Formats: sequence, C-alpha cells, structure tokens
Amino acid sequence: MTIILTPYWSNGVQRLKMAIQPEPKPKPGLIPPAFDEDIHALRCLNQLRSKDKNIEKYIYLSMLKEQNSSMFYKLCLQYMSEFTPLIYTPTVGDACLQYSHIYRRPEGLFISIKDKGNIREVIRSWTKIDKARISVVTDGSRILGLGDLGINGMPISIGKLSLYIAGAGIRPASTIPICLDLGTNNQKCLDDPLYLGLRQKRITGPAMTEFMDEFMHEMSVAFPKLLVQFEDFSTDNAFLYLERYRNKYPVFNDDIQGTGAVVLSGLINAARLSSAASGRPITDHRILFFGAGSAGTGVAMQLMSFFTLNGLSQYQARERIWFIDSQGLVFDARGPMAEHKKFFARKDYNGPPLTGILDIIEYVKPTALLGLSTISNAFTPDVIQAMAVLNQRPIIFPLSNPVCLSECSFQDAVDHTSGQVLFASGSPFPAIEYDDRTLYPGQGNNMYIFPGM
Repeated sequence: MTIILTPYWSNGVQRLKMAIQPEPKPKPGLIPPAFDEDIHALRCLNQLRSKDKNIEKYIYLSMLKEQNSSMFYKLCLQYMSEFTPLIYTPTVGDACLQYSHIYRRPEGLFISIKDKGNIREVIRSWTKIDKARISVVTDGSRILGLGDLGINGMPISIGKLSLYIAGAGIRPASTIPICLDLGTNNQKCLDDPLYLGLRQKRITGPAMTEFMDEFMHEMSVAFPKLLVQFEDFSTDNAFLYLERYRNKYPVFNDDIQGTGAVVLSGLINAARLSSAASGRPITDHRILFFGAGSAGTGVAMQLMSFFTLNGLSQYQARERIWFIDSQGLVFDARGPMAEHKKFFARKDYNGPPLTGILDIIEYVKPTALLGLSTISNAFTPDVIQAMAVLNQRPIIFPLSNPVCLSECSFQDAVDHTSGQVLFASGSPFPAIEYDDRTLYPGQGNNMYIFPGM
C-alpha cells in the first residue's frame, strides 16, 4: 500500500502527516464473490426508491452515509435532483420535527449551556480536529419556518454540510455539524419523553452572549482555519452575532447573507425579463417584502446592490424597497419597532396604518413580491391577480420553507397570472403543464450558494 505524506507547519516547525487514504477494499471472504460496485449502486438506489415516505428515505440515506459514505456521495452526485429534496428541504424539516424519535447514532457535535466554562474540552472531543475547515452551527431557535425546535435542529447542520460535500467536493472529514443546546421554549419538545435536549427554557440575553463569546473563541483556537456558518438562529440573535463576530472571526450567516445572495441572482434575471416585457428601466423596479424577519431584511440588504450596480445611490436603492410585517406596512411614523426593521422603514408615508396586503400593493405598485413570512397561502388568488394587473410579467417569489409554509404554490401563481409569472420558491415545486407548455419553477433556496461560498 502506498502511503502519501503531506507537510504542515506546527509551532514554526515543518512536520509530516499521513494524507487521507481511500477506504481499503474488504479482504477476501468478507463480501460475496460476485459483488460488483456498479451493481451495488443500483441496488442501493432501488432500496431507496422502495420506501414510500420521504422521511423513510431520509433515514435510509443517513444509514447509507454512515455505513458507506463513498456510495452515498456517489449516488448524491449522480442523482442530485432526486437526492437534494431528501437530504435538505423539504424533507429535512420533517427530519427536524422527528429527530428525537428517529435518532440512531451521534453525528456532529453537541455543545450545551451546561458546558459553559468547559467548551474547550467538548470541542476537543472531535476526532478530526486538524482537518476541520467548515462548520454549520445552529441553536435550533428558528428552524426553517417551524420555530424553536431546540436540539432537534441538528439535521439542518448535517444536511447543509452534506450538500457542501456533494456540491462543492469538500472532504467529509473537513466538516463539523454543530448544535448548540441552550434549552427550548417549545413545550411540545419539553414534554416529549424522547426529547434529546436539555429540559429547560431557552437561555437568552447576556448569559447567551457570554456562552457564544466562549464558543467562538474556543472554536478559533481549536480550528484556526475554520469558517463558522450560523444557521437558523432567531432573528435578533442572527443579526446580533453576525455583527459581533464578522470582523473578528471567519463567519457567515446563511439566512441573512446566503439567502440574499441567491435571491439577488434570481432577481437580476427576473427583472431583466420583466423590464423587457414592460419597457420600464431596470432601475424602476419596486420590491415589496412580505415578512420582515432576519431572512427578509437580510435579502433586502443584498438586493440594494441590484440597484446600486445599475447606477442608483444607496439612498435611492433603499427607497425602492418596502416591507410588510405582522402589523402591515413598515413605516417610521407607526411607532416603536425592532432594530433590524428601522433601516427599511418608510419615511415618505405618514397616513393611517396600512394592514391589508391588497391595500399595500395598491399603494406601493410593486413589480416584485417576495414572501419570507412562513405564512402558508398568504399570496391569495386576489393578491396574485393584483400583481398581474400591475405588471405584464409579475415577479413573485414565495421563499418560505418548507413547502407547507410557502406563501403560494407554483400552480396558483401560473393560473392567476395567465402563465406570465416570473416565479421562484424556497422549496421545490413540480413542473406543470399550462397552455400546451411545460413550465418549470425556479428555486431560490440558499443551498445554491453553498458550493460557491
């Protein structure tokens, strides 16, 4: 057997270490005599497809990844469009809800508030500490649109890193899925006898920040070359910790920055098509957000660059964006509001509160309607038709995950715009037949930023 040594530096001294070796072939007698790797790939695929429910397919793929990771990633690459919805959205949402019930074996690193003061030792339990390059970290406080799931959020970290590996060719050994257990405010979890997390209410405020400071410091010491990706933190904490650490450590917030980058790319193309149909200048687009959480405002910050790249100032770009939250149109004179909303609060409206989405569409006259509210079917037929009346090619992006929380379906968007909608959703919808054509929905999910990022 050939052993490859690679050099590395440690305390100013160059040393050698053994490079990652391919898995050895089983010894004679340990596999059937007619075993063939290509036929076995077909066998594994048939076993997967024999499952009736996506959650059963998820469990099977988790087992396959544990027992034969090479086969798992080979099939992932070969059947990416089939596997992606199983290892990530929409199936990962169901996997999170059922995590404490379908749990088989440890996968990833669990760090709880009980480990405060001892986080260094917990981190050093990771067996591949010198190989780690990227970690997806969640505290389970805002999993997709499902809310606070506590430690049940771990499949999000696992699933996203699986896509990094399959989509970007990152070595599995260089990834660390991490779930921070700070408790949960989800009473259903706390009452579940099988729940795997701490049975206490969620820690917040200064106590959480002290914990996060220790965690980030110890991560940087143990893994000096590691990128930390924050995932599905609650809105306020998502902004807080991105700002707190972005100039000190290599960090990335997927909900704020990742979603924004993907939606920006979709909007650039959609806006060109819409402008070509209407004859409007590209800078004339008006974007209305339905939902003003971390994802919505994060996307809006990214979309400002759409306008500035086309010649507008930062102030002019901000004036092309409107927000709707649970109280209606977000505007300055409305009164106190969360800090992250203030930047986009309208200063040019001082009338009575506008609470209905149809009234706001009539007032704003948007060319693009983006949903990040996790309110299922919020874009009713009337809302979609109102967008179609205003625009020859309306841009409608219902981006909430999973599918059951999407603001509208692809079918509804097509039916109520006479097939003229420019559509992208957070979770996948099937292609549909309309007017003797097959129409394919776009998908504006932040998973598409992973390989490039």
